[in-house]
Amino acid sequence: MFDVLRARSGTVAGMCPDSFHTEVKNCRELRPAWQVNKCRNQSNFNLPFQSTCFAEATMATSKLMRAIRVSEFGAPSVLKLCTDLPVPNPGQKETGDRVFTTGTVTGGYAEFTVASEDTVHKLPDSLDYKKGAAIGVPYFTAYRALVQKAHAKAGEIVLVHGASGGVGIAACQIARAFGLKVLGTAGTSEGMQLVLSNGAHLAFNHREKDYLDQIKNATSGKGVNVIIEMLSNVNLSNDLHLLDFGGRVIIVGSRGPIEINPRDTMMKETSIIGVALYNATNKETSECAAALFAGMETGWLKPVIGPEYTLDKASQAHEDIINSPGASGKMILII
Repeated sequence: MFDVLRARSGTVAGMCPDSFHTEVKNCRELRPAWQVNKCRNQSNFNLPFQSTCFAEATMATSKLMRAIRVSEFGAPSVLKLCTDLPVPNPGQKETGDRVFTTGTVTGGYAEFTVASEDTVHKLPDSLDYKKGAAIGVPYFTAYRALVQKAHAKAGEIVLVHGASGGVGIAACQIARAFGLKVLGTAGTSEGMQLVLSNGAHLAFNHREKDYLDQIKNATSGKGVNVIIEMLSNVNLSNDLHLLDFGGRVIIVGSRGPIEINPRDTMMKETSIIGVALYNATNKETSECAAALFAGMETGWLKPVIGPEYTLDKASQAHEDIINSPGASGKMILII
């Protein structure tokens, strides 16, 4: 079953082909557009199987829409704005719900998109659409990493390596709410302050030469129980030396290979575990959604919005991510 959601011109939309919110505003998290389409002579958005029970946040009034499409692999410059794409037409419709999603069928860098019902979740009135744009993939990934993979427990120490970005801030908030002692790293003083204001007990500048010693000293030399790692191709070898006995490094991000010594895992019987949100079962996704919705209701889940871009600047947003000296909140697209 699928939902079609629409953002009207001039309202807020998030950045990502796979995350959005609805009613008058449509928000997506920033990720590369995965659906390869040409701007003109596009075939329709018909699905390969019959679908039932659809919802539409606001009724489409136009048969064409603006969207980012990719027709070749390459640098961010391959992200092209098209203004004459057909609006997805899934069929039967209902209206009214404010929602966000962790995935789409037709791509999320667009004014309209279609999403499977099991990826669509209610957005409380307490959160505006910009904040809703930062929930989907970042918070679901952080919860999966901390709870479902690391099995973090209250009283343990967690280090969030790269804590000032979307997933990092989510991890800090979740870990603090679940009773862990939270340490976070960032690359700027502003980033460190952002980390501290979003759940971390202590923050460290990973550009300082002795920051690893500072972290070890903060644990009285014992090390941390869990590390949420955003850049494992740089940090993984050092991470293994920061762990306490039975510690776990959870790999959320990597930009290339790295050489490690397997003996570093043997001495303290530590583990390296990878995370990919798309591997989550329906049961795991439902568990995550319930926990995060409770955070929205009680107020500890507070997405932080970073840079904002218009739809036609999507390629520039990707360039900025690649070349950014340090993350600061969640990027979103404005539609």
